[in-house]
Amino acid sequence: MTSAGQQAVQDPAALRAAMVSELCEGTIASEAVAAAFLTVPRHVFAPDEPLAVVYDVDTALVTKTGPDGKALSSVSAAHIQAVMLEQAGIEPGMRVLEIGSGGYNAALLAELVGDDGAVTSVDIDSDIVARARAYLDEAGYERVQVVQADAEYGVAEHAPYDRIIVTVGAWDIPPAWIEQLTERGRIVMPLRFAGLSRCVAFDRAGAGLVSHSYRLGGFVPMQGEGTFTETLVSINGEAALRIDGPDPGFDVPALRKAMHGPRIEQWSGAAFDLPDELELFVVTSAPQVPFLHASQQLVDQGVFTPAVTYGTAVLVDGGSFAYRTKRENECTDGWESGVYAYGPNAEEIADRYVALLRRWATQYRHRGAARIEYIPTTAGDAPPVGWYTPKRHGVVAVTWR
Repeated sequence: MTSAGQQAVQDPAALRAAMVSELCEGTIASEAVAAAFLTVPRHVFAPDEPLAVVYDVDTALVTKTGPDGKALSSVSAAHIQAVMLEQAGIEPGMRVLEIGSGGYNAALLAELVGDDGAVTSVDIDSDIVARARAYLDEAGYERVQVVQADAEYGVAEHAPYDRIIVTVGAWDIPPAWIEQLTERGRIVMPLRFAGLSRCVAFDRAGAGLVSHSYRLGGFVPMQGEGTFTETLVSINGEAALRIDGPDPGFDVPALRKAMHGPRIEQWSGAAFDLPDELELFVVTSAPQVPFLHASQQLVDQGVFTPAVTYGTAVLVDGGSFAYRTKRENECTDGWESGVYAYGPNAEEIADRYVALLRRWATQYRHRGAARIEYIPTTAGDAPPVGWYTPKRHGVVAVTWR
């Protein structure tokens, strides 16, 4: 016999309501976005997944994998979808382009723009396009246009767009996306720069773009013309440096020697807080900051702390390097930031890193302190003042306020 409680657990409407209730605790702020999530049947777009998994706010649903087992496409976690839709500020009657199809997010967009708006979803993969089309039809969203094409070139036939929502990890912003955006349009996208990814809401600013907001978030990488592969420089098979662009010429033998030599620690006396904001500040405060990745074996041996298993921003100077750590300290709101440094110039590089930690804590310790700009090459402007990184079609510049 099935109890009433068990029936409720398997009821998609009840699970959907619970998901929305959880999202409204800190992610969803607008009634329109909440209503869209309550209306669209997420389980229709992932019929092979258990309902409890489908309606978990933090679970992405992989819909296609490559020969190596890596995800090529997915229905993003509801949490990150809600974040991006709130960033987008979509209003009824708008025209929206979604880059990267899955079906579910396009249905949410259709709810937000209403009958007077228009949604176009584009993907390079014919399997994904067919899947999205079938599930959108099943869920009652026949009016959404689904197009198979390389999103590097947008979808000109349905332009201009008030909003462009990018649901794949993009390393650059193609000219077509800006050209197909209205003068007051907004692009919301997970942009990769300086070795990390941020979901940035960019507002049109003349020929370029300026951030309205940014949040932590990442997606499966873009395919087609927009494909970009990061550089991985192996130190010893158990540790590596990951960096955007080509290897600048790291002294690998010296770094390998330093890694297994003595290390020093320095503490900043500053609070360790908002680690995603702090990391963004560190990587945009020096010309080139790679990320250090190392195996659990090296952590178990005491060579590194657990932070390196996920990747941590590291300053490198010849055969010396330093990365961030933390320790409990009631005098700094519970945690204090510091660094571990290795190599012959360990003290000097530790001093530089600690100075960055202190500067962030005293001047920029709050959400949204960065201003992120995208300046297309076609704009013809001189290089921006401050930190910037070149892209294929322009530059990303970051300033702090």
